Amino acid sequence: MVTTVGRRPALTPRHLTRTGERLSFVYLERCLVHRDANAITAEDADGTTHIPSATIGTLLLGPGTRITHQAMSVLGETGAAVAWVGEHGVRYYAGGRALTRSAALAEAQAAKWANPRTRLAVARAMYRLRFPDEDPAGLTRQELLGREGRRVKDCYREHAARTGVPWRGRRYTPGDFTSGDAVNQAVTAAAQCMYGIAHAVVASLACIPALGFVHSGHELSFVLDIADLYKTEIGIPVAFDVAAEDDQDVGARTRRALRDRINQTSLLDRCVDDIKALLLPNAAEGTTAVDPDADRVVLHSDGGRQVQAGRNYAESDGPHSDEVFW
Repeated sequence: MVTTVGRRPALTPRHLTRTGERLSFVYLERCLVHRDANAITAEDADGTTHIPSATIGTLLLGPGTRITHQAMSVLGETGAAVAWVGEHGVRYYAGGRALTRSAALAEAQAAKWANPRTRLAVARAMYRLRFPDEDPAGLTRQELLGREGRRVKDCYREHAARTGVPWRGRRYTPGDFTSGDAVNQAVTAAAQCMYGIAHAVVASLACIPALGFVHSGHELSFVLDIADLYKTEIGIPVAFDVAAEDDQDVGARTRRALRDRINQTSLLDRCVDDIKALLLPNAAEGTTAVDPDADRVVLHSDGGRQVQAGRNYAESDGPHSDEVFW
C-alpha cells in the first residue's frame, strides 16, 4: 500500500503553483461558487467570474456564499485553503492538500520541538526574525516574552504617534468585534487575516500546526508563531493606517489594505523561506542532502536508518528481498 502514496496519478506538487507565487487571499461574498474545468466560478447578479484555482492561496467565503462539492474538490486538489468568514472576522475552517509530498519539514519541526534546548533555540531565532536589531542569545523564555511584550507596546505607541490615532491599549472581546474602537477593530481584523494566511502556508508545507515554539497548548500554536513574525512590521502598521482614514467599514478596508501590503512585500514567498530557515536551515542554504520538496516514501529501520518502501522485509527473505509489498 505504501508505494501507491507516491505513485498516485493526481496532480503532483511540481504541477501546482508555488505558495509564494499565489494570491494571498481571494474574498467572495453573496455568490454561488462552482467549478469550470480547473477554475472556480463566482456567479452573482452581475454575471460569472472565472478564477484559476491553482493561483489561490486562501479563499475567503463571506456572508451569502454557497459553494458546490465540485468547487471544493478542485480547491482541495490544488492545495488552496478555504475559510468561511463572518462580517468582521476570519476563521480557518478547512484546508486543501499540502503542496509538497515530503515530510522533511514536519519531521524537522517535530524533532526540534521535542528537545527543550532546540525548542528554545527556534524561539530565539523567531525573535531575531522579528527584531533583527536585538540579539536574543542566552535569553530565557521569560526574558523573551518580556522583551517581546515591550517591543509590541512600543510598536503600538510608535504608529499611534505616526498616524495621530489615539491609542488607549489593546481592547478585544472574543466574539464581539464591535466592542473595541476603530483601531482595535482594525488590529483584530489584521490579526485574524494573518492567522488564516499563516495557516495556509503552514499547511502547504505539510508542517504541524499544533507544534509551536512560542505558543503552546492549541491546535494552531505554530500558526500563531508564524503569523506573529510579521505583526509589528505589517499587521499593526496597516491597522493604524486604516483607522486613521476612517472609522467606518473597518474590517473590510483592513482586509483589502492588508492584501495589498502582502502582495507588495511578497510575504507569502518570504513566509515559506522563513519556515524553511527555522526548521531546516542547512537545507534552506543548500548545504545538506535533505530535500524539503522531495517526493519519496521510505520506511524506518533500526539505528535511525531508512530503507526503501514497497519491498517485503520478511525475515525469511532477508533484508534485501525484491518482493513488492503491495
